[in-house]
Amino acid sequence: MAEQSAHHPVVIAHATRRAADIQLRIADAITSFAGSMMFVYIHAVVFVVWMLFVESNPWPTLTLIVSLEAIFLSTFVMIGQNRQASFQQAKADHDFVEQEQELKNNTELTKAIHALTQQIHTTLCAPTDPPPSS
Repeated sequence: MAEQSAHHPVVIAHATRRAADIQLRIADAITSFAGSMMFVYIHAVVFVVWMLFVESNPWPTLTLIVSLEAIFLSTFVMIGQNRQASFQQAKADHDFVEQEQELKNNTELTKAIHALTQQIHTTLCAPTDPPPSS
């Protein structure tokens, strides 16, 4: 739990929401894997094996498979972009509220300091009775 306290509250809330939804966890796992070099290596090996050993004329089928995969991967990319945009908006909203509260607190403190300064000035600089004349 100490590790979570180091994160922004919006990050913690966002991670909690995503962990609670199985569809989002699946999308995150696919996006994470599809954005890795392991994904590239596996595809390179599979495509080479397909072209050399599985089909004598692999291009029509391979083109269809790669096109379908691109459609699905682009959807996962858009899901990730929407998630990121949603996260950024939530963080911006949270930061705005925090900054407004900080501004309010600073304004109140400044007014209190000003009032105290006036009281001190009035107390220290209060007119004293003039010395009696001789």
